[in-house]
Amino acid sequence: QILKRYLDREEVQSMQRFVQHGRTSTYAHSVNVVKLSYWLNKKFHLNADERALLTGALLHDFYLYDWHENDPSHRLHGFTHPKRALINATADWNLSDRTQNIILRHMFPLTPVPPACREAWLVCLADKVCALAETFHMTEQFFASIKYPYDIKNPRPW
Repeated sequence: QILKRYLDREEVQSMQRFVQHGRTSTYAHSVNVVKLSYWLNKKFHLNADERALLTGALLHDFYLYDWHENDPSHRLHGFTHPKRALINATADWNLSDRTQNIILRHMFPLTPVPPACREAWLVCLADKVCALAETFHMTEQFFASIKYPYDIKNPRPW
């Protein structure tokens, strides 16, 4: 399993404590982005590097703080969290250039430099779609509407 080494880590599990969109934790959001990125890659036969795609999708928001807290360092969260996530991820793991690009560029166009590989574009798109579904509390309906072929409650094809 590609993501087992990350999912078993306390730091990754700690993302369950932070709210991302609506009632969705940063951890759940990241897993949703993994699922959608994986599905898009398979559905459209994009032949992305699955290790980079899934790892980058899981760690794209690995910034490890609650951005809703009234803290001056969180003011520009949308612009700055990709760099914080990359710093945290590379402190714990040796990541490929593609995986690093996914993490650093997933907020395009809010951050001005676009993704440099198909995997980063996939995660960038999946992140926005998942954020919308989560904000409007429609995650289960969304995954049902695309006929997501894996169990939504325990999806581990990866």
